[in-house]
Amino acid sequence: MTAASLEVREVSVGYGPVRALNRVSVDVPEGAVVAVLGGNGAGKTTLLRAVSRTLRFHGGTISSGTITFAGQRLDGLTPDRVVAAGVVQVPEGRQVFARMTVADNLRAGALGARGAHRGRRAAAEARERVHELFPVLAKRAHQRAGLLSGGEQQMLAMGRALMARPRLLLLDEPSLGLAPQMADRIAETVREINARGTSVLLVEQNAAIALRLASSAVVLEVGEVALSGPAGELAASDEVRRRYLGVADDTAPADDAPAPPRPVLSRWPG
Repeated sequence: MTAASLEVREVSVGYGPVRALNRVSVDVPEGAVVAVLGGNGAGKTTLLRAVSRTLRFHGGTISSGTITFAGQRLDGLTPDRVVAAGVVQVPEGRQVFARMTVADNLRAGALGARGAHRGRRAAAEARERVHELFPVLAKRAHQRAGLLSGGEQQMLAMGRALMARPRLLLLDEPSLGLAPQMADRIAETVREINARGTSVLLVEQNAAIALRLASSAVVLEVGEVALSGPAGELAASDEVRRRYLGVADDTAPADDAPAPPRPVLSRWPG
């Protein structure tokens, strides 16, 4: 793995007596987009919270395993130090500061930025980048965030995270609740963010979007890695197509016929 990669190794997480993740391992190489797929309750959001060190705000704890980014252990840091290390999460649900203006939301995102000591120049450069990606945020700069549309609020949530100039962006369900056209627009923006050098760990229930954006993916089931591999191979898997892409298997055998062998995809050890 390269110096600016994320390595999640054998991580287990619990919420009190309930185990949410069991020995989960995921790699995000520098410059990659890695997707995490799975149904409700699979542990996708918990994985992002474990990386960003925000689990304790939700009553969760890491019971075992390690999380390393760019050679630095994250699992012993506070959330603000994780941001300073270059890892920033965009939570599910477009959590903007509704009563603050768009401009103030972006300024808030810059507070924990890497190299924040560079001050106004760094913030101005980051804001310019955000406005290039999301021109509507420049037009709505003095509008309260709570008055934006759902799609615009998602853009603001992503833009606020980018103000911290992350090397790794943790995206939790960015297309959730958006119209298909807006979801596609957000997906193209994720592609552009990645093309500009930011790695992405993408949690997304819309498997079609996720597999289109990602170079590799993992499938979580009940807190464990069930499948992993290149995104193209997972997209072509009958199991993934049937369960996550809504594609019926026209070649399924009759009830009294023997089933053909299933494709073998990569699985993490353990």
